[in-house]
Amino acid sequence: MLQDPFERRFSYLRLSLTESCNFRCNYCLPNGSACDNKAAELTLPEIKHLVHGFAHAGTTKVRLTGGEPTLRRDLCDIISTVRQTSGIREVALTTNGYRLNKDIQHWLDAGLTALNVSIDSLDADTFHLVTGQDRLADILAGVDRALALGLRKVKINTVLLRQYNGQSLGTFLQFVRDKPISLRFIELMQTGDNGCFFKAQHLSGSSIIQQLTAAGWQLIPRQHNAGPALEYTHPDYLGSIGLIMPYSAHFCDDCNRLRVSSTGQLFLCLFAEQHQNLRHLLAEDNPAALTAFLQAQLQYKPFSHQLANANTGQTRQLAMIGG
Repeated sequence: MLQDPFERRFSYLRLSLTESCNFRCNYCLPNGSACDNKAAELTLPEIKHLVHGFAHAGTTKVRLTGGEPTLRRDLCDIISTVRQTSGIREVALTTNGYRLNKDIQHWLDAGLTALNVSIDSLDADTFHLVTGQDRLADILAGVDRALALGLRKVKINTVLLRQYNGQSLGTFLQFVRDKPISLRFIELMQTGDNGCFFKAQHLSGSSIIQQLTAAGWQLIPRQHNAGPALEYTHPDYLGSIGLIMPYSAHFCDDCNRLRVSSTGQLFLCLFAEQHQNLRHLLAEDNPAALTAFLQAQLQYKPFSHQLANANTGQTRQLAMIGG
């Protein structure tokens, strides 16, 4: 398995399929998507070679991200290709939910095993204000449909925003009381383009943890291959609450994931200063060569990001790589 100099092992690939997005979230793309590299996106054969190489290197989980990955017309083919790769046990998708209600059955048929849906408010007006889209009801219907179709791993991603959802914990708790889903609060991260917004809206997840523990919620052990969330459960709730807090101490200690952009750039860290081009290794199916490349590059992976010092690397906005 891939390992860095700090003895962290990497079995989780986050693969961006596109930088394009059809939402205008105020913390990411307030002026809309300005993607200019759509023609340069990885092809299906390149994705097949990429995932085969990562699987050869010990990867067992692949998350498909964006931008908004459902804008790829070949998404079902991509899901199927990843799922059929020997060694890959979990294929997850992170989406804004725009096509969820319509296409979830197709994604499941293709082999999807886990779903994350971005929902930053359960109030329709606030959701519209944050995302630029008046589609909350349809997205929530899609979440319900995914559950009804038997998908067991359904998560909601909620970016903590001081003025938009910072006082809405009670509403989110009611939402998960009777739904077997994990709702994860994600601290707003500073990027190259959102400095002023970050200063006005950043809210620490520690305030949520204090409220949860006071109400009897308990921290559960982190599962193998899981993301960085701290997960809390309560006996009176079917769902759970997670916290992703990149500004907390030791956040990077057990990093287990690597990222590849939609154009074949390897991100050793979401906020890296430099990225490594691996596309030249995808012209043919040569997993040993890709494994050797990845292991060599991992020797340069830093122990931690520098977000606390307002160093966001080359990440202009999260649509570049999907978080």
